[in-house]
Amino acid sequence: MSFKIKSEVADSVAKITLEGSLDSASAPLFQEEIQKVAGQSPKDMVLFVSELEFMASAGLRMIVFAKQKLGPNVQIFLVKPQDLIIETLQMTGFIHSVHIVDKYPA
Repeated sequence: MSFKIKSEVADSVAKITLEGSLDSASAPLFQEEIQKVAGQSPKDMVLFVSELEFMASAGLRMIVFAKQKLGPNVQIFLVKPQDLIIETLQMTGFIHSVHIVDKYPA
């Protein structure tokens, strides 16, 4: 599975689209995008993940990194995650730190 990522910041909202497999090989690319959007001080970070098929622990660490990098007042939204991604978030307890939504704004 390949990995694709694109991001933009508009109206104080960081929007990042993730596709494919987020693992130890692709996590550094995600980290670069997080750092890039963090520099623009967004109020929300929205991850469009409907095409994200797999997330390893390295991917989960990047979401934790995003939460730390962006600060406690920035909300993180995951739009349309697949069941496998939701299960990973539930097993780790991190599901309580993000908002799972069908669309953004919800």
